[in-house]
Amino acid sequence: MASLLTLYGANWCPDCRNTKMYLGEIGVEYDWVDIDTDPDSNKRIAELNNGKRVIPTIVLSSGEVMVNPSNAEIAERLGIKSTAAKPFYDLVVVGSGPAGLTSSLYAAREGLDVLVIERGPVGGQASVTDRLDNFPGFPEGISGSEFSDRLRRQAERFGVELLLATEVASLTTGHGYIDIATAGGQSVRSRAALITTGSTYRRLNVPGEEDFIGAGIHFCATCDGPFYKGKRVAVIGGGNSAAEEGLFLTRFAESVDVLVRGDEMSASPFMVEKLKEHPQITIHTNTKIQRFEGDGSLARIMVKRDGQSDSLEVDGVFVFIGLKPNTGWLVDVVELDGTGFVVTKTNLETSLPGVFAAGDVRLGSTKQAASAAGEGATAALMIREYLKTSV
Repeated sequence: MASLLTLYGANWCPDCRNTKMYLGEIGVEYDWVDIDTDPDSNKRIAELNNGKRVIPTIVLSSGEVMVNPSNAEIAERLGIKSTAAKPFYDLVVVGSGPAGLTSSLYAAREGLDVLVIERGPVGGQASVTDRLDNFPGFPEGISGSEFSDRLRRQAERFGVELLLATEVASLTTGHGYIDIATAGGQSVRSRAALITTGSTYRRLNVPGEEDFIGAGIHFCATCDGPFYKGKRVAVIGGGNSAAEEGLFLTRFAESVDVLVRGDEMSASPFMVEKLKEHPQITIHTNTKIQRFEGDGSLARIMVKRDGQSDSLEVDGVFVFIGLKPNTGWLVDVVELDGTGFVVTKTNLETSLPGVFAAGDVRLGSTKQAASAAGEGATAALMIREYLKTSV
């Protein structure tokens, strides 16, 4: 697939890192040109900016140039719809992963007016998964991006409206409807709402981590793995996600060091065996991350192995140490457990009447795409029953 734009910048530039992160979140394909490693890029930037050297500079496939644009400006230029067409809907779904899209198409198929609001790429985490090999109906597997695109097209076929690159700021109830406000200031109302915002990868919270995010530290191998062709990278984590992403990175990196805090990996025996057998992968157990170091971009990880301090020279790091629910905006709105997951009843309704939850954001979910889709279908049926009795 051809890239939609070319992004000129540097790893030491905070605005460049933010732009890269945003493009990754909304699933936009782009070519990255690092002005520190490309000898002709500085001249090109000056030509594009009337002699000025300003980054980030974006060149769209149409030839249009954008200089240090805001996220909203990027969304507008790319034609990403970020304003709802109507003020009122039967159902508003927040999140477009397998749970959100499945529920939306089920509801729309039954004649409900459905709006889906998504701040990142359509498909959620599934969209940035290299391959789904255990989703029913795909005997040869399917790429996460293709799977997400199919879900999107299916939902749109039944009339689901998608509002992209849009973050929900608040959710309140009153006067028989639910009011959902976006970070951009728009407000829509609905008879029912479904929360399917999923979860994101946890951070290590060690010195240097924040400094090098996007400049050597990443949380998505599918998004950023191609930047490390022929280089040495490390994967931090011992679960199935770390194992899967480590194997994926061998497509690009010359070597992959898997750093595990405990004395063994918690991934399935099958996945651990695949890592051990792979010639490009080395597993390091009893390894604790102390800090990250570098000059502008990441150069090394300072670790403690079996109680002894050591350093590991790397070009990039991918962190996979678990998930946290995307529920910061729901604090004091619906009941959450101690780690932030949404607590639901047996019918998937939250503590707030008319507001339901499904998928990875829900306490007790299995964090699998197939079960998320199943929960989405169940939620749609439960919402249908709720709407029969609501005013």
